[in-house]
Amino acid sequence: MRMSTAVETDYNYCSVPLAAYACRPDQSRGRLHDEPESKTRTCFQRDKDRIIHATAFRRLKYKTQVFVYHEGDHFRTRLTHTLEVAQIGRSIARALMVNEDLTETIALSHDMGHPPFAHLGEDELAVHMKPFLGFEHNDQTLRHVVRLEEKYPEFDGLNLTWETLEGIVKHNGPVEGELPYTLARFNKEFDLELDTHASLEAQIAALADDIAYNNHDLEDGIKAGFFDFDDIRSMALVKDLMVQCEREYPDLAPHRYLSYVIREMIGEMVFDVITETRKRIKSINPQSPEDVRKCGQQLVDFSPEMLKKVNELRKFLRTRMYNNPAVRRTRYKSRQIVKDLFIAFMDDYKCLPKRWQEEIETAPEDMNNKARAIADYVAGMTDRYAIREHQRLFDLYEDHR
Repeated sequence: MRMSTAVETDYNYCSVPLAAYACRPDQSRGRLHDEPESKTRTCFQRDKDRIIHATAFRRLKYKTQVFVYHEGDHFRTRLTHTLEVAQIGRSIARALMVNEDLTETIALSHDMGHPPFAHLGEDELAVHMKPFLGFEHNDQTLRHVVRLEEKYPEFDGLNLTWETLEGIVKHNGPVEGELPYTLARFNKEFDLELDTHASLEAQIAALADDIAYNNHDLEDGIKAGFFDFDDIRSMALVKDLMVQCEREYPDLAPHRYLSYVIREMIGEMVFDVITETRKRIKSINPQSPEDVRKCGQQLVDFSPEMLKKVNELRKFLRTRMYNNPAVRRTRYKSRQIVKDLFIAFMDDYKCLPKRWQEEIETAPEDMNNKARAIADYVAGMTDRYAIREHQRLFDLYEDHR
């Protein structure tokens, strides 16, 4: 590993001043594999570009957020959700004077490890991988960026900076207990200091994720007809905004009305996070990113008042959207697809594409290696590819028409 060193450039590495507690690219802890620095991009910009060009990132276009890809062209996918997280994250990062590029990089990468059908696919793979050292989507994201992406002659993965990897692994806080499969192995090579908190940039990406999915799931739920404006009117986070909109625009068309409410909800959440985080920063007075990591608490968060409102919204969405009968039916079928694929490939790995057969045959007697390769293959599928692969395997007439 090599610390980042200054190189001659003809640009400024940040468009706005950075606070003392921000991560600076010229002070990065570097990469696992030594590489010369770019003359036109900072190390964090370079990480972001590597994420955007990654195969796993492109696949997010056809991976479920809540609705499977074919259920409507205007519902969020895992990719559009990711882009919204990145936008919200950059806005908060700029207000707090921390590194926007690093925040955006962590936001763009945070869901790359999701299997087809989102958390449903993850839950099903976790069941079948339990005897084989487990499966977890955050760990699968790490696996993509340190091993599965094959774009460089010198190393597997994307060789991202320590700060980006830390953010991917620790954006939800310190990692405690038994480590998941990939992290347990990788951390021996590149110590990510798992017992500390992550940078402010990573913490911002995590809160931006919360803000994005709570708001767009509410919007998509209304558009899908799972509930209407009257159903959400009593929620503390929504009611004043609805009254305000109706007072200012009494004859507003429903689609504009919905956009107004969602936009203002996002704005209120973002402002609350910025205000609360500034209070916490002031009380801790960190003078470096290390002070943030070692302060013993999460600095980026909702205020207690806003958290109460957000939890009310989460409860509503869990009841009225995630457990809606139509969603549950799709969930059942989606889990069955993942289950069938995993079991079929474990039963006969010669049904896999050649590349994955070869992966298994590097250690043919190692059942953990076999199961991991199959999990990697299934987890990498998009929704539509998984559906098509299931048809090829289980439609008895697929090859006989």
